[in-house]
Amino acid sequence: MKIISWNLLRLSGARGKDVASLIERHCPDLVLLQEATEDLAELPTLIGGCFYRHAMQGRVYGLAAWSPQQLPTSFALALPVSQAPGRVPPRIAQIVQLGEVTFANVHLSHGQWLNRWQLLHIANALEGPAAIVGDYNAAGPIKLRGFKDIGPRQATHSPTNIISLRLDRCMGRGLRCSRARALARGPSDHHPILLDLHLIRAMQSPDGEQARRVPTRANFRKWLHDVAEMPNRIPARRL
Repeated sequence: MKIISWNLLRLSGARGKDVASLIERHCPDLVLLQEATEDLAELPTLIGGCFYRHAMQGRVYGLAAWSPQQLPTSFALALPVSQAPGRVPPRIAQIVQLGEVTFANVHLSHGQWLNRWQLLHIANALEGPAAIVGDYNAAGPIKLRGFKDIGPRQATHSPTNIISLRLDRCMGRGLRCSRARALARGPSDHHPILLDLHLIRAMQSPDGEQARRVPTRANFRKWLHDVAEMPNRIPARRL
C-alpha cells in the first residue's frame, strides 16, 4: 500500500488542485489530510475516487481521507482533552479501513504530555494491523507499546528558513515500511510524507480466529466513557 499524509495549512496553504496534482504524480492507495477545509470536498470532482472529511470542533478545518477505491465510511474518534483553563477545542482522529489495515488519521495537540496520551488511547482503540499517521506535533522520540516508528526520519515541517521539525510521523503495528520519505513541500508549511507499507503477518485472536479490525460503535461508546472518566482516576503527583 502506498500512503501519503499531508498537513495542508488550512486556508492559506495547499488546495484541492494541489492534492489532485500530488495524487496524479504518485498514484497512492490512500491519502490522509490534516487541516482540510470544506473546499477539499471538490477532490472527487477533480480526480475521482472516494472522499471522507470530518470537521474539528471550533476550527475551520478538519481531517480528510481520499482513496481511488471505495472505502467503508470513516468515522471520528474523540481524543482526550486538556483540563487546563483556556484549553483549546477537543481534537479527533479519523478512523479509516483499507483492506486488512486500520488507519488513524491524526492532527494531535501541541502539549507534549497530551499528544502522547492521545496516541496511547488511539492505539488502545485499534485492533489488528494498524497505522497512526499524520501531524503528531510531537518533539523527540515516541514509545508506544506494540507500535514502531516507521515514518520518514527527515524534517517535515519548515515554518521558517531556520527551524525544521519532524512533526509528521507514522507509528505502525503488524506492518513493514519499505520506503518512507518527505516529498517537496509545495504551498504548505508541511512536507507530504510518502510511505510504502506491507502487511507482515495476520494478527489473530488467542482462539485462532481473525481479530476484529475496527471496534464496533458500541465498543467505542464504552471506550469514550472510560476516557472521560480517566482524569478522575489519575492520582495527584506530589511535587
